Amino acid sequence: MHDHPSSPASPSVLQVRVAPHGLEGLLRIPRNAFGVVAFAHGSGSGRLSPRNNYVAEALGDAGIATLLFDLLTEQEAEDRRNVFDIALLAERLRHAMRWLAGHEDTQRLPMGLFGASTGAAAALVAAAEAQGQVAAVVSRGGRPDLAAEALSRVGAPTLLIVGGLDTTVLELSRDAFARLRCEKALEIVPGATHLFEEPGKLQAVVALSRDWFRTHLAS
Repeated sequence: MHDHPSSPASPSVLQVRVAPHGLEGLLRIPRNAFGVVAFAHGSGSGRLSPRNNYVAEALGDAGIATLLFDLLTEQEAEDRRNVFDIALLAERLRHAMRWLAGHEDTQRLPMGLFGASTGAAAALVAAAEAQGQVAAVVSRGGRPDLAAEALSRVGAPTLLIVGGLDTTVLELSRDAFARLRCEKALEIVPGATHLFEEPGKLQAVVALSRDWFRTHLAS
C-alpha cells in the first residue's frame, strides 16, 4: 500500500488542495491515463483511508487517475452530523468534479466516482445531479439507500459491491438496487464483512471496480 515515485511505471502522486474550500487531496496520475475517478469516503474517513488508497493504487496500475480528498475539514468532521449529511458530502464531491474538469492533467478524461459507506450515497446524488458528466459509479460497502429519491435519476452505470456477511448493508443495497434505473450490477463478495478485511476480499473489490471502470471509462 505504499507509493514508489521512483519507479517509472508508478503514477505520479501530487498533494493538492481542492477548491473552493482548500480540502486536502492526493491526485494520482498514471502515464497515458484513460479516465479519472474521484473517491468519496464515508464515516469521517478521508484521503488517507488505507482501503481506498489500496484501491486507488490498483486503479492507477490499470491506467486510471484517482483523486482521494477530504470531503470535510477537520473541524467539520468533529461534528458527526456532517458525516451523515449526504447533501453536504455530495456538494463537496461536485466541487471536486469541477476541480478535476479544470485541472490540466484530468480535464479531458472521462470521470468515474467511487464511494464507500455514506460516501456511496454522496456519489450517487452527485451523479444524479451531474447528468452526462459521470461515466460510471462504484459503491464499496456503501449506503446507497441514503441517496433516497436521487437513485431513480442516476444515469451513469452503477456497480454496488457488498460483503456477503454484511447482512444489513446487503439488504439495504438490494432495495436501493431495485430503485436504480441505469445500467447496474450488484456484486456480493462471499465471506466478506463490511470493511472487506478478510484475506483476499479487498482484492476482489479491486478486480470488480477495475473492470467496471475499464469498461465504462474507456468505451
